[in-house]
Amino acid sequence: MDKNKKVTLNIIGILTGLLFLSPFYIMLVNSFKTKKELFMDALALPSTLKFDNYIGAWERLDFLKVFFNSMLITVGSIVLIIIFSAMAAWMLQRTKSKLSNLIFFMFIGSMLIPFQAVMLPLIRVMGKLNFLNMPGLMFIYLGFGSSLSIFLYHGFVKGIPTALDEAATIDGCNSWQTFWYIIFPILKPITMTVAILNAVWIWNDFLLPSLVINRPETHTIQLRIFFFFGEYTKQWHLALAGLVLAIIPVIIFYFFAQKHIIKSVTAGSVK
Repeated sequence: MDKNKKVTLNIIGILTGLLFLSPFYIMLVNSFKTKKELFMDALALPSTLKFDNYIGAWERLDFLKVFFNSMLITVGSIVLIIIFSAMAAWMLQRTKSKLSNLIFFMFIGSMLIPFQAVMLPLIRVMGKLNFLNMPGLMFIYLGFGSSLSIFLYHGFVKGIPTALDEAATIDGCNSWQTFWYIIFPILKPITMTVAILNAVWIWNDFLLPSLVINRPETHTIQLRIFFFFGEYTKQWHLALAGLVLAIIPVIIFYFFAQKHIIKSVTAGSVK
């Protein structure tokens, strides 16, 4: 690669990075402004760094309560997705039959179905079962998150020799023990990838909680932030401060787990 081409690619990369970072800049900068400053110039830096918006957002959101609700839903959903998706992918990959292939491609095909197409029938069925609110929401996330997760696990399991399963069987392990003590520990890199992808999606989701959660005490952060936008007034300064508080846990989680994503992607490309 010649020098001019390399410089051009670097410039394009920098401009693309700035483009993607610009919403975060706008959100962070305006979270320190008063409502008047925000509407005067949304791109300018704040005159002074005031944390009144964060204090107001913390109190209005009842942040610790909604943070706990969001964390409970996110962690609970991810645990369910990881357990069931990993077991399903392992069995589908190890069971060589037309039926297992059909089931696998049904999972893959379901990723093409938009959520909006099944949204209302799903909520109607869940309402009849009296399974709405937090447990029902985690169950729905399991259904929608399993397809991609099974696809990722299935590709990773292909690289695990079947000799490990056979050796475990010879040593007296049943299928349950073989999976938990032999296979599942090997799946750690792809498990972290599945956890991060689903964590970002579930933590930031607004539509499903708005349809399923019907009690104020079980609201998530995203649902509570929506109440900053009324019919006659929009409290952007408080909403942006609340959004900054909301994305901090995801950013921290991603930075701690990003090395596992790179490892799983590299392993998957080799296998």
